Amino acid sequence: MNIRNCVASLLIITSATVLNACAQAPQEQIVSRVSAAESPVSTTGLPLALVHKSPSCGCCGLWVKHLEDSGFQVEVRNSDDVNLVKQHLGVPYGKGSCHTAEIGGYFIEGHVPAEDIKRLLAEKPDAKGLVLPGMPMGSPGMESPDGTSQPYTVELVQRDGTTNPFSQH
Repeated sequence: MNIRNCVASLLIITSATVLNACAQAPQEQIVSRVSAAESPVSTTGLPLALVHKSPSCGCCGLWVKHLEDSGFQVEVRNSDDVNLVKQHLGVPYGKGSCHTAEIGGYFIEGHVPAEDIKRLLAEKPDAKGLVLPGMPMGSPGMESPDGTSQPYTVELVQRDGTTNPFSQH
């Protein structure tokens, strides 16, 4: 076997190992699934926000800043496959966005305003969480320089996966 074949074999083995490791990330690194009772509380009295996002998404970073500016302590976990997180937490199909958070025992999907999250935490409904499907212009993290926005509805996800309007913006 010549040197070229050895290098090619080594590259194939290394690539397969790396791809396999990425495809089988440990579940505890993907989702913590913290219950409301166990959720760490920041000095502001708000629970920790664990945000799962793509490492290359800029609007997700802007939403994280929105949460921080609203008093949330935020931990960010970059993931190359946020869909695994969504599936694990039970985000309804078709209600997804670019990032998913876990806050106080609920999931928060998409660019949900912090005031809606605070209302959810105060009311404590028996539900899975909140969703804001897509990326509506004008929602937190999706602001435009000229202030353009479109109306959007944040939905409450019930335990059975159905949704009801929670707030209008």
